[in-house]
Amino acid sequence: MNLKARTSHILKVLDLNYPQARCSLDFKNPLELLIATILSAQCTDKRVNGVTKTLFKKYKTPKDYAQAPLEILEEDIRSTGFYHNKAKNIRMCCAELVKRFGGEVPQTMEELVVLPGIGRKTANVVLGNAFSIPGIVVDTHVSRISQRLGLTAEKDPVKIEFALMPLIPQEKWVLFSHQVIEHGRSLCLARGPKCPACFLRPWCAFGK
Repeated sequence: MNLKARTSHILKVLDLNYPQARCSLDFKNPLELLIATILSAQCTDKRVNGVTKTLFKKYKTPKDYAQAPLEILEEDIRSTGFYHNKAKNIRMCCAELVKRFGGEVPQTMEELVVLPGIGRKTANVVLGNAFSIPGIVVDTHVSRISQRLGLTAEKDPVKIEFALMPLIPQEKWVLFSHQVIEHGRSLCLARGPKCPACFLRPWCAFGK
């Protein structure tokens, strides 16, 4: 079976098991999703949602974040970890939103990745979930599982993203990302994966 055919089978199984997979970060607009995604680095979405529940009531516009005293913003997001860098990136990112984009979150990859602290992963999260613009989010789960399933041998996230693009129909890019992330959280763990219970085992060489 060639790689394209194997991928097609994998997609069907993912659809059967995770038909409603979605972004687990809470947000009501593109700015909230952008901030939440920055905070989610090295942090669980559950903890981020706990922090943003209060944060989003306090800071409503990019200008609010850009003008916030750094030490106060740091304290507001402290429990998400790496709060010094996250607070600095949020302030700089929002200052650029105000300066270059009139306070609006841009809707293109090219514009998003020039913002401080924003890489392709974060940009794809925002584009796919706030604007319904297709993109494959390559986080640690997508990276790990794509390699285990033999969809790519690449290790670099950007190279993985571009390797997956021709294998997966564009209209499924966003859903595929959510499905694989959910699978990585529930079964295909980084350590101690639950292989006997995994419905993707027929297409996986890991642990065989």
